[in-house]
Amino acid sequence: MFLSELHVTLQELRYLVAVAEEQHFGRAAELCHVTQSTLSIQLKKLEDQLNVILFDRSQPQATPTPVGREIIAQARLVLEEAHRVQAIALRGLDPMQGVLRVGVIPTLGPYLIPHLLLPIHAAYPKLRMFLREDLTDHLLRQLRSGELDLLLMALPVRREGLETLTLFAEPFQVALPAGHPLTERDQIEESDLSDYEILLLEEGHCLRDQALAICQSPKVIEDFTASSLETLRQMVAAGIGLTLLPELAARLDQAAAYRQLIEIRAFAPPAPTRTIGLVWRRQFPRQATIDGLVEVIQKHLPPGLSK
Repeated sequence: MFLSELHVTLQELRYLVAVAEEQHFGRAAELCHVTQSTLSIQLKKLEDQLNVILFDRSQPQATPTPVGREIIAQARLVLEEAHRVQAIALRGLDPMQGVLRVGVIPTLGPYLIPHLLLPIHAAYPKLRMFLREDLTDHLLRQLRSGELDLLLMALPVRREGLETLTLFAEPFQVALPAGHPLTERDQIEESDLSDYEILLLEEGHCLRDQALAICQSPKVIEDFTASSLETLRQMVAAGIGLTLLPELAARLDQAAAYRQLIEIRAFAPPAPTRTIGLVWRRQFPRQATIDGLVEVIQKHLPPGLSK
């Protein structure tokens, strides 16, 4: 087949990289917001054009063939270069305008983003931020495939080909059902938690791993895992167990619905914290945009967070 006969689209390359990242056609289709049949048809079309087999479909996972691995590596480069072409077109314009696609973890987004949107819009009214909330691993895959430009998440992360910048440290608080024995204390030692049943988020949330690292031999309530901090909060209010909440999320317990049901206690110094920062691809061409965002974010952080 002559090169002039090839009509490979960027969308086909995005599908290809997504399957390689997820190692599963169904999950890749969800990531790309298309049906699995649409994704499969496009990849079969790509294979027919290239006259190669990209994935070994006899395996449980979508495993690239040897030639498929080479083509996937090149597809990643092509997608990155496509973003650079767009950046070159915008080079003469204000770096703080246009679209910026930002991913954020669900244990942070609802509690931090409302503090930042108005200041960012006031400082940069021409910047359009599209937000996507997802788990850490999913966001990192979307960042590497070029679907997202910037991530706001807990650090550290795997750094191959990525740049990171620390924004602040967020302390953890202990959320207790009303009347729990630990409510008699003004501050809680980490070792105190090993004597009581603890509620955690389900697998895939980085906050689950952070909580397990803080607690010493915790008695985890495995029958009641939650998909969100709000579900954890409701289970604590129901008296099922205690949990750990990041500082920003813990503040919402002042709401009337929980005031009589949940009590918040701080850890004794030095309190455990999580590090929150930004992550972007090393070759991302809009460094000035990131610098401008960092300046606004650090000026408008809620109180109680240390830089």
